[in-house]
Amino acid sequence: MHRRAVEAVVWGMPAVNYERMLRAAGDNGAKLNQVVYWSRPLNWQNQTLTPNPDTIYLNPFYDTSKGPVVVEIPPADQDHVIVGSFDVSWQNALADVGPAGADKGKGAKYLITPPGYAGKVPEGYLVLPSETYRGFVILRSNFKSRSGDDIKAAVEHGKRVRVYPLGGDENSTVFVDAYDKPFDATIRYDISFFELLDRFVQAEPWLTRDKAMIDSLKTIGIEKGKPFQPDGRTKAVLESAVLEARELIALKYENGFIPPFYAGTRWSLPVPAETMEGLGSMFSDPNEYGLDGRAVAYHMAYFSPKVYGGGQFYLINISDREGQPLDGSKPYRLIIPPNAPISQYWSATAYDRETHALIRGMSRASLASNDPAVQKNPDGSTDIYFGPSAPTGKESNWVPTDPKRPFELMVRLYGPKKELLEKTWTLPDPEQIQ
Repeated sequence: MHRRAVEAVVWGMPAVNYERMLRAAGDNGAKLNQVVYWSRPLNWQNQTLTPNPDTIYLNPFYDTSKGPVVVEIPPADQDHVIVGSFDVSWQNALADVGPAGADKGKGAKYLITPPGYAGKVPEGYLVLPSETYRGFVILRSNFKSRSGDDIKAAVEHGKRVRVYPLGGDENSTVFVDAYDKPFDATIRYDISFFELLDRFVQAEPWLTRDKAMIDSLKTIGIEKGKPFQPDGRTKAVLESAVLEARELIALKYENGFIPPFYAGTRWSLPVPAETMEGLGSMFSDPNEYGLDGRAVAYHMAYFSPKVYGGGQFYLINISDREGQPLDGSKPYRLIIPPNAPISQYWSATAYDRETHALIRGMSRASLASNDPAVQKNPDGSTDIYFGPSAPTGKESNWVPTDPKRPFELMVRLYGPKKELLEKTWTLPDPEQIQ
């Protein structure tokens, strides 16, 4: 039972990750087929896994159990663009949104159809057959700067999104603002992990690729059509197993994704190559199922794009230039070289190393190139400082850290150009300073 429970955690991580987000949305008053959004850039009250504090988030959570669902994306214009992805509840990507997505920035009516749907589809829709009944859409309405007017404009553009049943009223879309409210979607490594995994199994169809887990889950008391009611002994085994699984996943994460993206640095892609390809193709390769990498990815993040490097590119680092873990009690400098190969903006964010969420209690979590307050060096590079206090005269370029907790860094590059993938532009490791 213990061994099968450990494997259930590894296998079920993206599903429980989804259920944690859905529960947080519900705690804030949002229902399925509604849009939870943040009317300002995120602060630490948002405890989702490695979110971006330099954009406006809109997250429709869809449910096709009663029929197809329409999601309308407005076209991009000179000043406004929405980017993101449609994901099933396993967090495999159905399609990307925006200039690098299926709508090419022109906007579109996307139609999400349920598993096995055989009904007629009207013309004028981009059809997305979902392998699960539920899922979500992660949308980012990017702003030109952090001025009040630009942020307001990004929110207004984002609220042009529409979500409604096929044949329903587009004006029935409900928006629920979660800004500055507790929204905790971090992974809990206790008996609740299995309770949420059971909820997922009851709600979603078995996929052929996962049927080998049916008997394993029965061993730990999770079976479709039956209540999950573990006795005291079983609970003790499951709670021991979920802690072991956490250590297993953390060890893989700490060892990093080999090789690093840039030779001689410790910057890595947040998902191993074999898992990344599977997430975009519904694991169509019959000889590959990157479960271990998937567990690592979804213990510290959520969502996957259809094409990695299309509309966005992410790099993660948990160490300094000397290979030492990033320590919130110490000061660091990260140099962003000039002429980043992007068409939109970059951002650098600090996260709590243990929870992989924004560091609690901090006045801000990130800095970005779309913030005019961030100072550049004469050569066009930018120095970003991380630590418990700001270096003298560098307050505008400082991200605070908790001196009692380790942290990790993620750099996002939106609108990546080919030079980024060609690695003619290199991001150095952060360095500890005096």
